[in-house]
Amino acid sequence: MAPLNNKEGDSRFFTTQKKGEMHELRMELHSSDRAIKVDAVKKVIASMTVGKDVSMLFTDVLNCVQTGNIELKKLVYLYLINYAKSQPELTLLAVNTFVKDASDANPLIRALAVRTMGCIRVDRITEYLCEPLSRALRDDDPYVRKTAAVCVAKLYDIAPELVIERGFLEILHDLISDSNPSVVANGVAALSEIAETSGKDVMRISAAVLQKLLAALNECTEWGQVFILDSLAKYTPADGREAEGIIERVTPRLQHANSAVVMSAVKVVLSYMELMGSANSDSIRHLTRKLAPPLVTLLNSEPEIQYVALRNINLIVQKRPHILENEIKVFFCKYNDPIYVKMEKLEIIIKLVTEKNIDQVLLELKEYATEVDVDFVRKAVSA
Repeated sequence: MAPLNNKEGDSRFFTTQKKGEMHELRMELHSSDRAIKVDAVKKVIASMTVGKDVSMLFTDVLNCVQTGNIELKKLVYLYLINYAKSQPELTLLAVNTFVKDASDANPLIRALAVRTMGCIRVDRITEYLCEPLSRALRDDDPYVRKTAAVCVAKLYDIAPELVIERGFLEILHDLISDSNPSVVANGVAALSEIAETSGKDVMRISAAVLQKLLAALNECTEWGQVFILDSLAKYTPADGREAEGIIERVTPRLQHANSAVVMSAVKVVLSYMELMGSANSDSIRHLTRKLAPPLVTLLNSEPEIQYVALRNINLIVQKRPHILENEIKVFFCKYNDPIYVKMEKLEIIIKLVTEKNIDQVLLELKEYATEVDVDFVRKAVSA
């Protein structure tokens, strides 16, 4: 028989169901037909998503986890994460499954089990998580290792003493020297998160680690690049020559499509320019010219990204106004700019005013004085 052409897709699971639906769902969850079982769990997840209480089906859904079907397993794990806090005693019933899945032959299932245990923020489960997590951090598969790295940061949130006691921080440092760039990026991300939570510098970048980070920078995902660049910004190079070498490896990121990568790269370049000193004035001038185009490009993004970029540009202009001294026109307000963007642009215009552009700026401010927004007009007039 030809399969039904289901135009509705998964939206059908969100349609309001009739009375006695819980009994019906329970029957379907115990069905021997895998397709019926998957559909039943999808209906449970859909009900949970729209705010219905489906916690009474906890044990029925939990029974579905004994399967080799990764789609069904993911759905059951999603349900468990949601109800773990309200049903901690029942969640303990799933511990054996997690431990078993963490040793599964399929790396996707091993990673899924460790990730889910990390997301279930129940104290009683953390003690069972340590052994599978320790194995996952040394797993042969890079996907399992990179998932386990993030899990360490989650565990640190609940039980920091357990992470230190089990030596997970040392293992994270080892992962920074991993051969896989995604594992390196997640190791850096986990250590950065732990450093933020604890207020301690747990990153400790040595010369060997630095080379690994720079090598991984070219190959990992864009968010991995952001974490690596942010950790590089906190590193203090030994001298101006090392700073210049790192900047050379980082500058290609200024052309990246992701604005977060661009801003992180700008942060690294600016912090290292301080260390290059006056002896390298030619190099600093060259870098200054390189920084202007990516910052200007950020102003062609959505208003929300523009606002974040403008807040950062505001700080940059206070320190090094000459970077954007010839680009004042890009900060002139457009008629359709949201008010919060206009206010930031006005702040930057005031900081970039020189004798050369004063007439141009005054003409622009005169235009702003006729705007409808009172606060903006007030600011323009005082400018």
